[in-house]
Amino acid sequence: MQLKDFYSLNDLAVTENLATAHITINKDHDIFKGHFPGNPVTPGVCMMQIIKELTEEVVGKKLMMQSSSNIKFMAIINPEKTPNLELSLEITKTDEGYRVKNITTFEDIVALKLTSNFTEK
Repeated sequence: MQLKDFYSLNDLAVTENLATAHITINKDHDIFKGHFPGNPVTPGVCMMQIIKELTEEVVGKKLMMQSSSNIKFMAIINPEKTPNLELSLEITKTDEGYRVKNITTFEDIVALKLTSNFTEK
């Protein structure tokens, strides 16, 4: 885990090329002291790191992000109000590595959509 204690993985279910993870963001993590005090917002780059780490868990390999597209931050993830997230990862093996289409939600609200391409380290 790149960001120690930033989130906890509650469960991870994998069926064929679809993985569903439930995580809880740690509202007391130091990153929220600067992003932003009194009104914490989960940084988008941290969400992208979580998606990478979950993909590594599913495929059993260390990965490096090569590109991302269709990145849409659609709702603020405030760890004090909505720390519990569901991440849906559609993982497809490619010639170069893996393509991942993600949808992250909380309380039936879509917070993030993105597509990333990863290569093996």
